Amino acid sequence: MYRVSQEIDFCYGHRLLNYSGKCRHLHGHNGKAVIVLETAKLDERGMLVDFADIKRSLCSWVDSQLDHRMILCEADPAVPFLKSLGEPLTLIQDNPTAENIARMIYDHAAAEGLPVAEVSLWESPRSCATYQPSR
Repeated sequence: MYRVSQEIDFCYGHRLLNYSGKCRHLHGHNGKAVIVLETAKLDERGMLVDFADIKRSLCSWVDSQLDHRMILCEADPAVPFLKSLGEPLTLIQDNPTAENIARMIYDHAAAEGLPVAEVSLWESPRSCATYQPSR
């Protein structure tokens, strides 16, 4: 099995609904997504995927959809106010936990046709969540 990884750094804000800790308040993170791609067979170039292809499809998407944006649950009561201020938002159905953001990045990579095995989201240097589908 061959594996390659790409790290993507980005800054984002969020808050968690139905949560009693500090993360119930709007706050930000300097995050890092680690995308792991995997396949049993290399292409005619001897590559799993060209790193430039990962950069083109994933890094540009993270930059436009997640970087310097508030990632919020679409049901968050702050959404109308933040929209009225013109704040850049990314809205998701679920609570914007590290687990759900990792899954969102995984789903985008898979939709791009990349052989993604897992995505880890580091929301701090010591805390990460990983999404890997059941095999």
